[in-house]
Amino acid sequence: MPTARQFEDLASKLSQVLPPSLKGLRHELEDNFRAVLRANLEKWDLVSRERFDTQAELLARTRKKLAELEQRLQALEAERGH
Repeated sequence: MPTARQFEDLASKLSQVLPPSLKGLRHELEDNFRAVLRANLEKWDLVSRERFDTQAELLARTRKKLAELEQRLQALEAERGH
């Protein structure tokens, strides 16, 4: 999830690319940029990279275990003649 500092940096960068005719509104627009960014990014329900990697690793282990169990089941079924 983006940090408060990242929101500040992005809002500042957006306000810096404003055309000269809007420079007088820079602070007001920067506040609006920040509010819009926060509102929309919160809707996306983002997770940190660390949490994503942890979940991906867990999923890989679960898939491996499932494949092993499927193989054991097939072997047992073959032994029983199914």
